[in-house]
Amino acid sequence: MENIGFQVIVDEIFTRLPAEAIGRLKCLSKNFHRELSSHAFEMMHSLRSGDSLQKKLLSFKDTLIVVDNIVASNFDVVTSKPISFPNNVHHAFLHILSSFNGLLLVCNERICCDLILWNPTTRCYKFLSDDYFNNSHDRTSDTSGMYFDESNDLKVLHIRCYRNVVTARVYSRRRESWRTINFLSVNNYGSSNYSWSPGIYTGKTIYFMVSNYWYPPGERNIVAFDILSETFRMLRFPESIGVNPCQGHFLTIAKRLHVIVVGKSAELTADLLKYEEEEGWIKVFAFNNPRVVD
Repeated sequence: MENIGFQVIVDEIFTRLPAEAIGRLKCLSKNFHRELSSHAFEMMHSLRSGDSLQKKLLSFKDTLIVVDNIVASNFDVVTSKPISFPNNVHHAFLHILSSFNGLLLVCNERICCDLILWNPTTRCYKFLSDDYFNNSHDRTSDTSGMYFDESNDLKVLHIRCYRNVVTARVYSRRRESWRTINFLSVNNYGSSNYSWSPGIYTGKTIYFMVSNYWYPPGERNIVAFDILSETFRMLRFPESIGVNPCQGHFLTIAKRLHVIVVGKSAELTADLLKYEEEEGWIKVFAFNNPRVVD
């Protein structure tokens, strides 16, 4: 066993163990605790777990986390566990802004709109520094996304739309501070006529859908944020969708950006499209006879 090496054991054996076993191993020694608590190990263990067939869907229901087996499609058997919310805040006052690698960015709308990083499975949470927000968060016009930079520093991207001005800032968990970054030259996305989706992360990019339901009716645009260069760019909404009005819903499949576009003309339509850098939007699936479920 000594010829194998500690790091090989960690990378090839421990990353394949269930989370309960990892928790017990942390108690064996300081070296085990330090290695198994590192961000690199957590990411590797998460990737290994994600490749298994035991896919689970976590959702909130009042004060419970509900766990569904989405592979077996057995949603009738419900597994749930009680959770404690950050700082004992009532769940009605918590607004989820974004999620990333098991972390949630939530806003406590009861007092001063505090922003909180929260891991509901470990019950750990952290209040972000208040040098930026200080009563300035608006759930109807603000949006966010999260990512790790090249130095494994957790970053929070926050976009604020106020009085026709879009302000983008990035929070560093390591430095515990905010800084402003340049946004696009467009000057209308800060208008109250536009609404922003939560950010979705894939391929070193965070994507936001920006929609205008008023004029021109049904306008859709996509704003992409490159986490390496910390710059924004525009993407066109799928041009093949001529239905108006329509709605788009982001999701990631095989680490690629996809969008489900639902439209209503003579009948309800729903298409799944994939984004490729060179080719743009490609339709990969059309749903037959979609219907609205009450």
